[in-house]
Amino acid sequence: MSLFALIAALLLEQIQPLSSRKYLHGWLSDYVGFFQHHFNAGHHKHGKIAWLLAVMPLLAAVVALYWLLCGVHPVFAWAFNVLVLYLTMGFRQFSHYFTDIHHALRNGKLDEARGLLTRWRGIPSHELNAEEVARVSIEEALIASHRNVFGVIVWFVLFGAVGLGGAAGALLYRLGQFLRKRWGDEDEAAEPDYLPNKDWGGGEFGGFARQAFYVLEWLPIRMTAMTFAIVGNFEDTAYCWRTQAASWPDPEAGILLASGAGALGVRLGMPIPQGGLPLGRPELGIGIGDDADADFMRSTIGLVWRSVVFWLLLLLLLTLASLLG
Repeated sequence: MSLFALIAALLLEQIQPLSSRKYLHGWLSDYVGFFQHHFNAGHHKHGKIAWLLAVMPLLAAVVALYWLLCGVHPVFAWAFNVLVLYLTMGFRQFSHYFTDIHHALRNGKLDEARGLLTRWRGIPSHELNAEEVARVSIEEALIASHRNVFGVIVWFVLFGAVGLGGAAGALLYRLGQFLRKRWGDEDEAAEPDYLPNKDWGGGEFGGFARQAFYVLEWLPIRMTAMTFAIVGNFEDTAYCWRTQAASWPDPEAGILLASGAGALGVRLGMPIPQGGLPLGRPELGIGIGDDADADFMRSTIGLVWRSVVFWLLLLLLLTLASLLG
């Protein structure tokens, strides 16, 4: 059932992309804002209580609704899983920016590509040259594909395997991501968008949100990296993961970016201009790797789609083995 729900959600999003999530995002912002307003006293334990109160009732409600629909008819429970996946997972949540940047670079419209990247990242990108725009876009796409597709799939399958309904797993991952960004980033606005396991023992309100998301990310990010190795260049991916991931400011994001660079054979990271000064970043990828360009942006989409197909085939084999057993 999990396999067919995933396929249906992916097809539905390709046929009829969700045009806007602003209403859902607005409701969710108000919801978590309520807990932040009433529990934020600047201490770690208050953040923990607020996180649990914000997340656990929603998870319990989704699990209860899934079981209720199962009792009525399994088809209704399956449709509920598809609906939740449709709302929480999808390429279209990031691919329109990536595709438009790719087309702009392909047509020599550097200023347009810079503007699109600025809107996507929320960071001025007018100082970047064409190679740097392509390089940063690939990095953003690798992280976004993991957050919007692979991370959701992992928790959907895990919850489905233990009988809690995959919808609850997908919701848990996206709620954890939203709370980490909403509460964790407010405490440390200067941190990169992908946060490591730092300041867990601090007294700030968002510390537990960062800790919880790190735990939720530990398995999915490694599974994504292993998939890049399987569907890409295995030897180069393993080498970059092993030797370069820890050098990235956020070692967890470093796993994803280093493995993606090795799988594609492209050089990522490296300093880029920001605010008139060079922003130091370690180099990722094999030493003889090529510089990023529009062609590698196209290869990135291919890598992501091959990874999705690999996971679907793996789920198909597991489903067949379960049926035969």
